[in-house]
Formats: sequence, C-alpha cells, structure tokens
Amino acid sequence: MKKIQVWLVALLMAAGLGLLAPGPAVADSYCGLVWGSLVKADPAMSQAKVVNVRTGQHYCFDRLVIDLNGAVAGYTVGYVKEVGQEGSGAPIPLRGQAFLRVTVNAPAYDDSGKATYNPADKNELSNVTGYQTFRQVAWAGSFEGYSGLGLGVRARLPFRVFTLAGPDAGSRLVVDVAHFW
Repeated sequence: MKKIQVWLVALLMAAGLGLLAPGPAVADSYCGLVWGSLVKADPAMSQAKVVNVRTGQHYCFDRLVIDLNGAVAGYTVGYVKEVGQEGSGAPIPLRGQAFLRVTVNAPAYDDSGKATYNPADKNELSNVTGYQTFRQVAWAGSFEGYSGLGLGVRARLPFRVFTLAGPDAGSRLVVDVAHFW
C-alpha cells in the first residue's frame, strides 16, 4: 500500500510540474509545404508562344508544366466555379471536385496566326490516370494573346506557381498542386 501511495504522489507531482502534461497541438504542414489556395498572378505579357503542355507526379504534389519558346512573363492561376473557353466563355466540363483556371499571358499561335500548340485531344492534354490530385487537364484555347487551360483536381488544395528558364531559349510555367493540406 505504501508503494502505491509513493507512486501516486510521484505521479501527481510530475503532472503538477508539467512533466506529464501534453504539449500544445501543432500541426505540421503536409510535406513542409506552406502554399495557399488563393489566386496567384503576374500581369506581364509575354512575347513567347505556348508550344507544349505536360504533367508529372511527385511525392507531395502533382505538376503541370506549360512550355514556351521564349521567356514566360505573366500568368493567372486560381480556383473557379467553372472554366470557360478563351474568347467565348463557353463552359468546359472537367472531372474533379475543384477547378483551377490556368491562364498564360502568351498566345499559342505565331504572328501569322499559325498554331504553335494544337493538342490532338483538347479535353485530355495529358493522361493523368492514377495521379493523386489531378483529374483532368483540358485546353481552353488561345485568344488575343492569352492561352488558357482547365485543371480538374480532387479537391481545393494548396498550389504554387513559378517560372523556370530553359531549356535553351525557352521557359516553363509550372503549377504544383499538393496532394493534401
């Protein structure tokens, strides 16, 4: 009985000193990502032309890459209720529970109006079957110097947007969408 009393006193003293109290609840961000889900934009216009769209999977996010034949300048990327065609605004059906509108401030046609990017299937720019976040990538067209895409995703998740130089004289607009919050 004496041993139980000693252990009980020791336990109460430890709790009183904070040695057994739980620490504050702090949630670590997923994969250390600190991105948000608000619109990201740069209003600059580019002289470069869109030439390709591709996707990739990474451990913490899915990636969309838009290749240009020169330096990328401006863009707008944000969640919308629906993605519309460039020029007409006609809705583009997309798979997913949330939709990112990706606009590159660069045309997908040259100075004579010839297409520099003309996908074989405008509704499936890349096969994203098996991706954790992406559900569909669709072409919204190119009109008056702007080129658009619709990105259907699993949920409204954090994303980031940045540009990369190269390869050669080209550049890339990159959109990463996290797998989780």
